[in-house]
Amino acid sequence: MTIAPYLAVAMQLEARSVEAAAGVAEARARILAHIGELERELAGTRDFLEKFSGTPLKLAVLPEYLFTGYPTGRVKDFRARAVFAPDGPEYGALGSVAKRLGLFIALNAYESDPHFPALHFQASVLVAPSGEVVLRYRRLNSMYTATPHDVWSAYTRHYGPGAIFPVADTEIGRIAAIASEEILYPEIARAHALRGAELFVHSSSESGGLVPSAKQIARRARALENLAWVVSANTAGIAGSDLAGASADGNSAVIDWRGAVIAESLSGQNVNAFAEIDIEAVRRARRKPGMANYLARQRLELFRDTYAQVVQPADSLLGEAGARPLAPGEPERTLREVIDRRARDGLI
Repeated sequence: MTIAPYLAVAMQLEARSVEAAAGVAEARARILAHIGELERELAGTRDFLEKFSGTPLKLAVLPEYLFTGYPTGRVKDFRARAVFAPDGPEYGALGSVAKRLGLFIALNAYESDPHFPALHFQASVLVAPSGEVVLRYRRLNSMYTATPHDVWSAYTRHYGPGAIFPVADTEIGRIAAIASEEILYPEIARAHALRGAELFVHSSSESGGLVPSAKQIARRARALENLAWVVSANTAGIAGSDLAGASADGNSAVIDWRGAVIAESLSGQNVNAFAEIDIEAVRRARRKPGMANYLARQRLELFRDTYAQVVQPADSLLGEAGARPLAPGEPERTLREVIDRRARDGLI
Protein backbone atom coordinates (compact mmCIF):
# COMPACT_ATOMS: atom_id res chain seq x y z
CA MET A 1 0.00 0.00 0.00
CA THR A 2 1.35 3.38 -1.00
CA ILE A 3 1.30 5.94 1.83
CA ALA A 4 0.51 9.51 0.82
CA PRO A 5 2.45 12.33 2.53
CA TYR A 6 0.93 13.53 5.79
CA LEU A 7 1.73 15.98 8.56
CA ALA A 8 3.34 15.05 11.87
CA VAL A 9 3.73 17.47 14.75
CA ALA A 10 5.94 17.45 17.83
CA MET A 11 3.73 19.02 20.52
CA GLN A 12 5.98 21.12 22.76
CA LEU A 13 3.84 21.32 25.91
CA GLU A 14 4.38 21.97 29.60
CA ALA A 15 4.59 18.83 31.71
CA ARG A 16 2.85 18.98 35.07
CA SER A 17 4.25 17.27 38.12
CA VAL A 18 1.66 15.38 40.15
CA GLU A 19 3.90 15.73 43.17
CA ALA A 20 2.35 19.19 43.62
CA ALA A 21 -1.13 17.68 44.09
CA ALA A 22 -2.68 17.41 47.57
CA GLY A 23 -2.89 13.64 47.35
CA VAL A 24 -3.44 10.61 45.14
CA ALA A 25 -7.08 11.36 44.25
CA GLU A 26 -6.27 14.92 43.24
CA ALA A 27 -3.24 13.78 41.24
CA ARG A 28 -5.33 11.27 39.29
CA ALA A 29 -8.04 13.84 38.66
CA ARG A 30 -5.45 16.30 37.40
CA ILE A 31 -4.13 13.74 34.91
CA LEU A 32 -7.57 13.13 33.40
CA ALA A 33 -8.30 16.86 33.31
CA HIS A 34 -4.97 17.41 31.55
CA ILE A 35 -5.95 14.83 28.92
CA GLY A 36 -9.18 16.78 28.39
CA GLU A 37 -7.18 19.97 27.83
CA LEU A 38 -4.92 18.12 25.44
CA GLU A 39 -7.90 17.19 23.25
CA ARG A 40 -8.70 20.86 22.74
CA GLU A 41 -5.09 21.65 21.92
CA LEU A 42 -4.84 18.76 19.49
CA ALA A 43 -8.09 19.71 17.76
CA GLY A 44 -6.95 23.31 17.37
CA THR A 45 -3.53 22.20 16.13
CA ARG A 46 -5.05 19.83 13.59
CA ASP A 47 -7.46 22.46 12.24
CA PHE A 48 -4.79 25.16 11.97
CA LEU A 49 -2.06 23.01 10.41
CA GLU A 50 -4.37 21.42 7.88
CA LYS A 51 -5.70 24.80 6.78
CA PHE A 52 -2.16 26.19 6.66
CA SER A 53 -0.62 23.35 4.68
CA GLY A 54 -3.47 21.64 2.85
CA THR A 55 -2.10 18.31 4.11
CA PRO A 56 -3.87 16.09 6.67
CA LEU A 57 -2.39 15.81 10.15
CA LYS A 58 -2.01 12.14 11.05
CA LEU A 59 0.52 11.98 13.89
CA ALA A 60 1.04 14.00 17.08
CA VAL A 61 3.99 13.22 19.37
CA LEU A 62 3.80 14.29 23.03
CA PRO A 63 6.72 15.05 25.35
CA GLU A 64 8.15 12.75 27.99
CA TYR A 65 6.02 12.21 31.13
CA LEU A 66 3.73 15.08 30.04
CA PHE A 67 0.91 14.24 32.46
CA THR A 68 2.91 13.47 35.61
CA GLY A 69 6.41 14.89 35.59
CA TYR A 70 9.25 12.76 36.93
CA PRO A 71 9.75 11.42 40.50
CA THR A 72 11.95 13.78 42.51
CA GLY A 73 11.61 11.90 45.78
CA ARG A 74 9.57 14.66 47.41
CA VAL A 75 6.56 12.35 47.79
CA LYS A 76 6.64 8.68 48.75
CA ASP A 77 3.46 7.75 46.88
CA PHE A 78 4.57 8.76 43.38
CA ARG A 79 3.57 5.37 41.99
CA ALA A 80 0.04 5.70 43.32
CA ARG A 81 -0.19 9.22 41.92
CA ALA A 82 1.44 8.82 38.52
CA VAL A 83 1.81 5.27 37.22
CA PHE A 84 -0.64 4.25 34.48
CA ALA A 85 -2.04 0.72 34.32
CA PRO A 86 -1.96 -0.72 30.76
CA ASP A 87 -5.76 -1.09 30.94
CA GLY A 88 -6.31 2.01 33.06
CA PRO A 89 -8.54 5.07 32.58
CA GLU A 90 -5.71 7.28 31.31
CA TYR A 91 -5.09 5.15 28.24
CA GLY A 92 -8.84 4.82 27.82
CA ALA A 93 -9.22 8.60 27.79
CA LEU A 94 -6.34 9.03 25.36
CA GLY A 95 -7.84 6.35 23.10
CA SER A 96 -11.11 8.25 23.03
CA VAL A 97 -9.27 11.45 22.09
CA ALA A 98 -7.40 9.70 19.28
CA LYS A 99 -10.65 8.21 17.98
CA ARG A 100 -12.60 11.47 18.05
CA LEU A 101 -9.81 13.40 16.33
CA GLY A 102 -8.72 10.68 13.91
CA LEU A 103 -5.06 10.94 15.00
CA PHE A 104 -2.19 8.71 15.96
CA ILE A 105 -0.97 9.97 19.34
CA ALA A 106 2.48 9.02 20.64
CA LEU A 107 3.05 9.53 24.36
CA ASN A 108 5.34 8.60 27.21
CA ALA A 109 4.28 7.61 30.73
CA TYR A 110 5.26 5.56 33.76
CA GLU A 111 3.46 2.24 33.56
CA SER A 112 2.72 -0.71 35.83
CA ASP A 113 2.84 -4.37 34.84
CA PRO A 114 0.77 -7.15 36.45
CA HIS A 115 3.72 -9.56 36.25
CA PHE A 116 5.98 -7.21 38.23
CA PRO A 117 3.84 -5.58 40.94
CA ALA A 118 6.86 -4.15 42.77
CA LEU A 119 8.07 -2.26 39.69
CA HIS A 120 6.99 0.26 37.12
CA PHE A 121 8.53 0.96 33.74
CA GLN A 122 8.77 4.01 31.52
CA ALA A 123 6.68 3.28 28.45
CA SER A 124 6.39 4.92 25.06
CA VAL A 125 2.99 4.18 23.60
CA LEU A 126 1.28 4.80 20.26
CA VAL A 127 -2.50 5.12 20.27
CA ALA A 128 -4.20 4.69 16.88
CA PRO A 129 -7.29 6.50 15.53
CA SER A 130 -9.18 3.31 16.37
CA GLY A 131 -8.58 4.15 20.02
CA GLU A 132 -6.38 1.08 20.47
CA VAL A 133 -2.79 0.97 21.67
CA VAL A 134 -0.84 -0.37 18.69
CA LEU A 135 2.68 0.06 20.07
CA ARG A 136 4.03 -0.33 23.59
CA TYR A 137 7.77 0.03 24.09
CA ARG A 138 9.31 -0.12 27.57
CA ARG A 139 12.48 1.92 27.98
CA LEU A 140 15.52 -0.36 28.08
CA ASN A 141 18.25 1.98 29.25
CA SER A 142 17.33 4.00 32.33
CA MET A 143 19.28 4.80 35.45
CA TYR A 144 16.57 5.50 38.02
CA THR A 145 13.57 3.51 36.75
CA ALA A 146 13.45 -0.26 36.32
CA THR A 147 13.72 -1.63 32.79
CA PRO A 148 12.87 -4.97 31.18
CA HIS A 149 16.61 -5.73 31.19
CA ASP A 150 16.61 -5.61 35.00
CA VAL A 151 14.15 -8.52 35.04
CA TRP A 152 15.20 -9.93 31.69
CA SER A 153 14.65 -13.65 32.25
CA ALA A 154 11.14 -13.19 33.60
CA TYR A 155 10.20 -10.40 31.18
CA THR A 156 11.12 -12.34 28.05
CA ARG A 157 9.40 -15.43 29.45
CA HIS A 158 6.16 -13.48 29.87
CA TYR A 159 6.25 -11.43 26.66
CA GLY A 160 8.68 -13.06 24.27
CA PRO A 161 11.54 -11.39 22.38
CA GLY A 162 9.18 -9.53 20.06
CA ALA A 163 8.13 -7.20 22.88
CA ILE A 164 11.63 -5.79 23.35
CA PHE A 165 11.97 -3.79 20.11
CA PRO A 166 8.38 -3.58 18.83
CA VAL A 167 7.51 -1.96 15.51
CA ALA A 168 3.92 -1.06 14.66
CA ASP A 169 2.96 -1.58 11.01
CA THR A 170 0.34 1.16 10.57
CA GLU A 171 -1.46 2.99 7.80
CA ILE A 172 1.06 5.85 8.17
CA GLY A 173 4.16 3.64 8.11
CA ARG A 174 6.14 1.33 10.32
CA ILE A 175 6.67 3.16 13.60
CA ALA A 176 8.95 2.56 16.58
CA ALA A 177 9.51 4.52 19.77
CA ILE A 178 12.69 5.78 21.40
CA ALA A 179 12.44 7.14 24.95
CA SER A 180 14.24 10.29 26.04
CA GLU A 181 18.01 9.84 26.40
CA GLU A 182 17.87 6.49 24.60
CA ILE A 183 18.34 8.52 21.43
CA LEU A 184 22.00 8.65 22.57
CA TYR A 185 22.32 4.85 22.23
CA PRO A 186 22.63 3.95 18.53
CA GLU A 187 21.94 0.26 19.14
CA ILE A 188 18.35 0.93 20.20
CA ALA A 189 17.42 2.84 17.05
CA ARG A 190 19.32 0.35 14.88
CA ALA A 191 17.51 -2.62 16.43
CA HIS A 192 14.17 -1.00 15.58
CA ALA A 193 15.28 -0.06 12.06
CA LEU A 194 16.47 -3.59 11.36
CA ARG A 195 12.95 -4.70 12.28
CA GLY A 196 11.51 -2.36 9.66
CA ALA A 197 10.93 0.92 11.54
CA GLU A 198 10.65 3.87 9.14
CA LEU A 199 9.76 6.58 11.66
CA PHE A 200 10.89 7.03 15.25
CA VAL A 201 8.63 8.83 17.73
CA HIS A 202 10.82 10.38 20.41
CA SER A 203 9.34 11.76 23.63
CA SER A 204 11.89 13.81 25.54
CA SER A 205 12.43 16.31 28.34
CA GLU A 206 15.70 18.15 27.97
CA SER A 207 17.36 21.54 28.05
CA GLY A 208 17.18 23.47 24.80
CA GLY A 209 19.47 26.19 23.61
CA LEU A 210 21.52 27.70 20.84
CA VAL A 211 24.43 25.31 21.30
CA PRO A 212 23.49 21.86 19.90
CA SER A 213 22.89 19.42 22.74
CA ALA A 214 23.88 15.76 22.78
CA LYS A 215 20.30 14.75 22.00
CA GLN A 216 20.03 17.19 19.09
CA ILE A 217 23.17 15.74 17.54
CA ALA A 218 22.02 12.18 18.24
CA ARG A 219 18.58 12.71 16.69
CA ARG A 220 20.16 13.70 13.40
CA ALA A 221 22.61 10.82 13.56
CA ARG A 222 19.91 8.23 14.30
CA ALA A 223 17.84 9.51 11.37
CA LEU A 224 20.77 9.50 8.93
CA GLU A 225 22.32 6.17 9.84
CA ASN A 226 18.96 4.35 9.82
CA LEU A 227 17.32 6.16 6.88
CA ALA A 228 14.35 6.97 9.10
CA TRP A 229 12.23 9.96 10.08
CA VAL A 230 12.46 11.24 13.67
CA VAL A 231 9.65 13.23 15.29
CA SER A 232 10.93 14.47 18.64
CA ALA A 233 8.77 16.33 21.18
CA ASN A 234 10.34 18.11 24.14
CA THR A 235 8.63 19.50 27.21
CA ALA A 236 8.02 23.24 27.49
CA GLY A 237 9.10 23.22 31.13
CA ILE A 238 7.79 21.14 34.02
CA ALA A 239 5.25 22.85 36.28
CA GLY A 240 5.41 21.96 39.95
CA SER A 241 8.93 20.52 39.83
CA ASP A 242 12.07 21.66 41.63
CA LEU A 243 13.60 22.89 38.38
CA ALA A 244 13.45 26.45 37.10
CA GLY A 245 10.54 26.67 34.66
CA ALA A 246 12.43 26.66 31.37
CA SER A 247 15.10 24.12 32.33
CA ALA A 248 13.59 21.44 30.10
CA ASP A 249 12.30 23.44 27.16
CA GLY A 250 12.83 23.96 23.45
CA ASN A 251 14.15 22.35 20.27
CA SER A 252 11.36 19.90 19.47
CA ALA A 253 12.07 18.82 15.92
CA VAL A 254 11.15 16.84 12.84
CA ILE A 255 14.16 15.29 11.07
CA ASP A 256 14.13 13.52 7.73
CA TRP A 257 15.89 10.27 6.78
CA ARG A 258 18.94 12.19 5.53
CA GLY A 259 19.48 13.77 8.94
CA ALA A 260 18.18 17.19 7.88
CA VAL A 261 16.17 19.21 10.41
CA ILE A 262 12.94 20.06 8.58
CA ALA A 263 11.30 21.95 11.45
CA GLU A 264 12.39 22.94 14.96
CA SER A 265 10.80 24.83 17.84
CA LEU A 266 12.21 27.56 19.99
CA SER A 267 11.17 27.72 23.65
CA GLY A 268 7.71 27.74 25.17
CA GLN A 269 4.49 25.91 24.45
CA ASN A 270 4.05 25.69 20.70
CA VAL A 271 3.43 23.37 17.76
CA ASN A 272 5.98 24.90 15.41
CA ALA A 273 7.84 21.63 14.92
CA PHE A 274 5.64 20.12 12.22
CA ALA A 275 6.43 18.83 8.75
CA GLU A 276 5.17 16.73 5.91
CA ILE A 277 6.25 13.10 6.30
CA ASP A 278 7.04 11.17 3.13
CA ILE A 279 7.32 7.49 4.07
CA GLU A 280 7.64 6.45 0.44
CA ALA A 281 10.87 8.47 0.20
CA VAL A 282 12.34 6.32 2.98
CA ARG A 283 11.28 3.17 1.18
CA ARG A 284 12.84 4.34 -2.08
CA ALA A 285 16.10 5.20 -0.32
CA ARG A 286 16.25 1.81 1.40
CA ARG A 287 15.70 -0.04 -1.87
CA LYS A 288 18.55 1.66 -3.76
CA PRO A 289 21.80 -0.36 -4.09
CA GLY A 290 24.04 2.63 -3.35
CA MET A 291 26.70 3.67 -0.84
CA ALA A 292 24.15 5.74 1.09
CA ASN A 293 22.03 2.68 1.88
CA TYR A 294 23.53 2.24 5.35
CA LEU A 295 21.02 -0.38 6.45
CA ALA A 296 21.66 -2.70 3.51
CA ARG A 297 25.42 -2.34 4.00
CA GLN A 298 25.43 -3.60 7.60
CA ARG A 299 27.80 -6.52 8.39
CA LEU A 300 26.37 -7.41 11.76
CA GLU A 301 28.28 -10.67 12.20
CA LEU A 302 31.40 -8.54 12.71
CA PHE A 303 30.06 -7.25 16.01
CA ARG A 304 28.60 -10.40 17.53
CA ASP A 305 31.50 -11.20 19.87
CA THR A 306 31.97 -7.58 20.91
CA TYR A 307 28.33 -7.20 21.86
CA ALA A 308 28.29 -10.52 23.70
CA GLN A 309 30.31 -9.03 26.57
CA VAL A 310 28.42 -7.94 29.68
CA VAL A 311 28.61 -4.29 30.72
CA GLN A 312 25.37 -3.62 32.62
CA PRO A 313 24.18 -6.97 34.01
CA ALA A 314 20.73 -8.38 33.28
CA ASP A 315 18.29 -9.58 35.95
CA SER A 316 19.75 -7.24 38.58
CA LEU A 317 16.31 -6.77 40.19
CA LEU A 318 15.28 -10.44 40.15
CA GLY A 319 15.61 -12.56 43.28
CA GLU A 320 14.15 -15.72 44.73
CA ALA A 321 11.05 -13.79 45.84
CA GLY A 322 10.58 -12.20 42.41
CA ALA A 323 11.25 -8.67 41.28
CA ARG A 324 12.22 -5.99 43.78
CA PRO A 325 12.39 -2.20 43.43
CA LEU A 326 15.64 -0.27 43.11
CA ALA A 327 17.32 0.39 46.45
CA PRO A 328 18.51 3.90 47.35
CA GLY A 329 21.90 4.53 45.81
CA GLU A 330 21.82 1.28 43.80
CA PRO A 331 22.09 2.87 40.31
CA GLU A 332 25.27 4.69 41.30
CA ARG A 333 26.74 1.57 42.95
CA THR A 334 26.03 -0.49 39.86
CA LEU A 335 27.75 2.04 37.63
CA ARG A 336 30.74 2.16 39.96
CA GLU A 337 31.03 -1.64 39.82
CA VAL A 338 30.89 -1.57 36.02
CA ILE A 339 33.50 1.18 35.80
CA ASP A 340 35.80 -0.53 38.30
CA ARG A 341 35.51 -3.88 36.51
CA ARG A 342 36.35 -2.34 33.14
CA ALA A 343 39.28 -0.49 34.71
CA ARG A 344 40.62 -3.75 36.18
CA ASP A 345 40.32 -5.32 32.72
CA GLY A 346 42.35 -2.45 31.26
CA LEU A 347 39.50 -1.24 29.07
CA ILE A 348 39.23 2.28 30.48
